[in-house]
Amino acid sequence: MLHIDRLILQLPHYPHWWRQEWTTCIDALSLHIAPGEVHAVVGASGAGKSLLAAAIMGLLPSAARLEGALHFQATPLTPARQRQLRGRQLALIPQSLSALDPLARSRQQVRWAAQRAGLGRPAAQQRADELLAHYQLSHAATHYPHELSGGMARRVLIAMAQVSNAQLVIADEPSVGLDPTQRDRVLAKLKAIAREGKAVMLITHDLRHALPVADRVTVMYQGRGIETATAQAFRGQGEQLTSPYARSLWQALPDNAFSTQPSVLCQEPAFA
Repeated sequence: MLHIDRLILQLPHYPHWWRQEWTTCIDALSLHIAPGEVHAVVGASGAGKSLLAAAIMGLLPSAARLEGALHFQATPLTPARQRQLRGRQLALIPQSLSALDPLARSRQQVRWAAQRAGLGRPAAQQRADELLAHYQLSHAATHYPHELSGGMARRVLIAMAQVSNAQLVIADEPSVGLDPTQRDRVLAKLKAIAREGKAVMLITHDLRHALPVADRVTVMYQGRGIETATAQAFRGQGEQLTSPYARSLWQALPDNAFSTQPSVLCQEPAFA
């Protein structure tokens, strides 16, 4: 469904007055996501995960330089096509709960998302009520964001992303700040979306909690795709993983007793 081939993203910065330089934020990244799949993109802060989401959605700043190929459903994902599909076939669940309008109730927020997706007001209202009920939020339909728990606010964002029946859903750190019960509910909702035949990109720094719902995992480091492996490859001592970085990331989890050997997580991986 989504194919990314050697994507390079550069952003400008000005270290000395008017002298412009370019920082490479994503460097020759390739991956693909199939229908029915939850594909986790895992990495530390600054790895380029959220910028990857912005590149796919067409939400980069105008000064950004983008090279490589983006294809969605076998058709190039040009800026014009991104604008056409955004909020319809492409949906983003943002990391920050501040993406919710603080002055709008839950029903309004979901209805507006449905109207932006092309539904008329009556159909949009019906769709909003259906999704709020599906995500057990009917009682919160008239609540403002500050009246919602973190898990409820996340589910409102998921409902807004799903209101258009988008075929690709990108969830950027959807479990940040949630207690274990709410986190598991949110991740289960994303898995349910994939079971409908849609593609889900799960962006997270939390490998341990991504693995139960992910089909495949791409590990990122400083804008590079270090390795893409099946979720089943993350077991034992990581013998099925091909890169030292991904293996160390796995071994460093608390359930794996933290590797006592010097970790390559503190070193920059060597790239061919």
